[in-house]
Amino acid sequence: MNGSIMQSLKMWRMRHSRKLLKYGLVGLLAVAWVMLGWGKLPALAVTPRHYTDLQLPPAPEIKIPDYTQFQLANGLQVFLLEDHELPLVGGSAMVKTGDRLEPADKTGLASIVGEVMRSGGTRNHPPEVLNALLEQRAASVETGIDTTSGTASFSALSEDLDEVFGLFAEVLRDPAFPQDKIDLTKTQWQGSIARRNDDPEGIASREFQKLVYGPISPYARTVEYATLNPISRSDLEQFYQRYFQPDAILLGIVGDFDSAEMRSLIEAKLGDWQPNSDIETKTALPEVSQAKAGEMFLVNQPQLTQSSIQMGHLGGKLDDPDYAALSVLNEVMNGMGGRLVNAVRSRQGLAYSVYAYWSPEFDFPGVFVAGGQTRSDATVPFIQSTLAEIEKIRTSPITQAELTSAKDSVLNAFIFRFATPAQTLGRFMRYEYYGYPPDFIFRYQKQVEVTTIADVQRVAQAYLKPEQLVTLVVGNAAAIVPPLSAIAPNGKVTEIDITIPQPQG
Repeated sequence: MNGSIMQSLKMWRMRHSRKLLKYGLVGLLAVAWVMLGWGKLPALAVTPRHYTDLQLPPAPEIKIPDYTQFQLANGLQVFLLEDHELPLVGGSAMVKTGDRLEPADKTGLASIVGEVMRSGGTRNHPPEVLNALLEQRAASVETGIDTTSGTASFSALSEDLDEVFGLFAEVLRDPAFPQDKIDLTKTQWQGSIARRNDDPEGIASREFQKLVYGPISPYARTVEYATLNPISRSDLEQFYQRYFQPDAILLGIVGDFDSAEMRSLIEAKLGDWQPNSDIETKTALPEVSQAKAGEMFLVNQPQLTQSSIQMGHLGGKLDDPDYAALSVLNEVMNGMGGRLVNAVRSRQGLAYSVYAYWSPEFDFPGVFVAGGQTRSDATVPFIQSTLAEIEKIRTSPITQAELTSAKDSVLNAFIFRFATPAQTLGRFMRYEYYGYPPDFIFRYQKQVEVTTIADVQRVAQAYLKPEQLVTLVVGNAAAIVPPLSAIAPNGKVTEIDITIPQPQG
């Protein structure tokens, strides 16, 4: 996105070079005026002060810009936010779909749909033509599908808005799904499968999700040759037709435009797109339960000199009433100055990296995950020390200094969630998409402000559950001394086979 913006600005400068030259000369004359002494400025005597003496102004008040929200007759929801600072317009559509809705025996289907929607062009604009038109205008159109949603976005110079938005609407409404692009994407996925065991951290994250959610859960399952190869062009078209309906889309646009004119453009390009009443788009979300608990697992990688460790259990959602207190708990545990870095890394020297996060999701349970990286011979002490810090925060109150620092960190970070108009509008769109109230983030802010020491200990006791922790180590079993069995429940360590199943036939 940033690259597209820079490219668009470059194109704009080229088109307006005479104006820039004129104003650039004015700026150069002003600099020369000062340098030659014709515009002397008084000298300033600055006495350096210690950082503790600095008086910082209070954090600025967050002001929500005015945006327009309306719905087309076909059910498509629209959010418009004018921002005339730069001659640019960007938009993003959220589609109520996700790879969690694809059939398990064709895992990878949704990702391929999201890729080929753009790479395959449209019925009126083959990919080569579409690419050329966008490049000529320093514009972009992108699509994709992740776990819980689909996205389609565009960026353009404001003077090219009509043409680029028309191409964006085509990609959204009428993708061609050519077979050669499907084959190319499947080949790329095959390469990704073949390389997936190259990164120990990637192995740890992937296998940990399987231990928590279960290997067949849509929140943990992986693309395999056996699920990839049967995917056909017909599968892509059926998935697209089922979920890409106007009444399942939220469209947000930010930039240099007039809202009335923008509404007319949206009506012209998307208003006649009718939902297919014969297709059932609503699908029940997969149920979630924890698959493993209180066990220890090992992925033995003899070539490694260090261990990647993850341990945790099923977590919760963002709308949990204790989410604010859990955010403060996260800050006490993590980051520079947090308990884990201070104890496990700095004082004991047991970690390259260490963390422990309560990580919720919008509409399905997330995870609590702790872990990090350490040398092989420090694996067992690392696990013991991390668990000791988790138990300590459950059983002993944090200090007032820790509470103040953690709350300040959370509240200061809050400001940066509204750093740009696009961030602000995107946040409100996500709340609408997942059914959260528009003022959710401000309720959260107020709850953080009133969080107490007792609240942090209460949520630590209620939500961090040592008996449910599942522990995974990716490392060299022979170099882990003492062995994992020394701390495993009942001395049992289950080894996980990560051999990649090869395609048959």
